[in-house]
Amino acid sequence: MTQHELDYQSPAVTQARTDLALALRAAAHHGLSEGVCNHFSVELSDGSGRFLLNPQGLLWQEVQADDIVLIDVLGQRLAGRHPVESTAMHIHSAIHRLAGKACVLHTHMPYATALTLTQDRALDTTLSQNAMRFHGRVAADPHYNGLALDAGEGERIAMAMHGADIAFLGNHGVVVCGRQIAHAYDDLYFLERACMMQVLAQSTGRPLAPCDPALAARVGGQAESERQQSELFFEALRRTL
Repeated sequence: MTQHELDYQSPAVTQARTDLALALRAAAHHGLSEGVCNHFSVELSDGSGRFLLNPQGLLWQEVQADDIVLIDVLGQRLAGRHPVESTAMHIHSAIHRLAGKACVLHTHMPYATALTLTQDRALDTTLSQNAMRFHGRVAADPHYNGLALDAGEGERIAMAMHGADIAFLGNHGVVVCGRQIAHAYDDLYFLERACMMQVLAQSTGRPLAPCDPALAARVGGQAESERQQSELFFEALRRTL
């Protein structure tokens, strides 16, 4: 057994695999998945640059801890019984390596993706209370270049994030990043809720009523200070899913 395989079975990595699998099943439960596409990843905490990733070909609702794959900084599989999908390796390895993000969730979830198709490209973080939690944390990449089938496109996406936690990828989808899985998943869930509210409000044809940006910034700070809510939500998902 290699050192990578030993590390894969360690208590800390097993827990991370369990949490990542839970986040994937939760996303499927909440309608945020798309076929067997899109990927979630989390970097190991040992500074090696290795990260865990969901495998190719499985529905998110069926993913368990033993299905998660261990990947190196170049996107090569180190441990795990499944193959990995090429666009996942290029996007996630670049964001971990260049943007320095610990947890990276990439989806084509419907309402957030719908906003990437508009000229604004992204959520207005001065509208709903849910949107305000993301004020000052969002970047928009308007340049769609097709599937990320090479390292260069993954690196371009990572650099276009400009350090933001949330990236709206034009004509494509979103990336949500966090320090830990529970926080990132909570953001993913509430980002889609905020985008849904904006799309519904825009569909009425009535003028929107944004709040003052200073107030949105204050609400964002309040939400960030209440991260216990993120952890409680994730544990509730663990009990029910």
